[in-house]
Amino acid sequence: MAKLIYSMITSLDGYAEAEEGDLGTGAEDQEVHTFVGDLFRPVGTYLYGRRMYETMVYWETAHTEPGHLPHIVQYARDWQAAEKVVYSTTLDSVSSAKTRIERTFDPEAVRRLKAEADHDLTVDGPNLAAQAIAAGLVDEYHLFITTSVVGGGKRFFPDGVRLDLELVEERAFDSGLIYARYRTRHSPSGPVTT
Repeated sequence: MAKLIYSMITSLDGYAEAEEGDLGTGAEDQEVHTFVGDLFRPVGTYLYGRRMYETMVYWETAHTEPGHLPHIVQYARDWQAAEKVVYSTTLDSVSSAKTRIERTFDPEAVRRLKAEADHDLTVDGPNLAAQAIAAGLVDEYHLFITTSVVGGGKRFFPDGVRLDLELVEERAFDSGLIYARYRTRHSPSGPVTT
């Protein structure tokens, strides 16, 4: 059975999207980007909301741009090799191979996908991840924490959910960015919502 991983860059104060501006520096660092590429190379399927897909589809053609460093080209190739599922009620078509659109997020369909998959899956974007978290589907959380406090925006973890997590790996990068990987301690009833 494959794991479902939720991973994003987040500000020091816990926002996956800043209300204004970006989330701070560190993620663009070659050491960090290479680590991310190595970490997610084995992923077989990416689950995206429309906005996250529109951001990530850049990797479909990034390898064709001249002057990219080898770690960027490798990341593009790895992204292209994975399956992509985009959850959207408004997107009419996709512009990448190995990609399909689903109109609604169906937790049972994702459970089946996890059970049948040979490789791990990721859920990307705080809105879609909130649905997966509420359904008790997320097995691991990978946070890439910048050194910036942004003061508001869209939180990495949704409000109204309590999770008890176990820290299983951490790493600090020269850029100041911190990577932390947590595993879900599954309770029989799943996450507690308030």
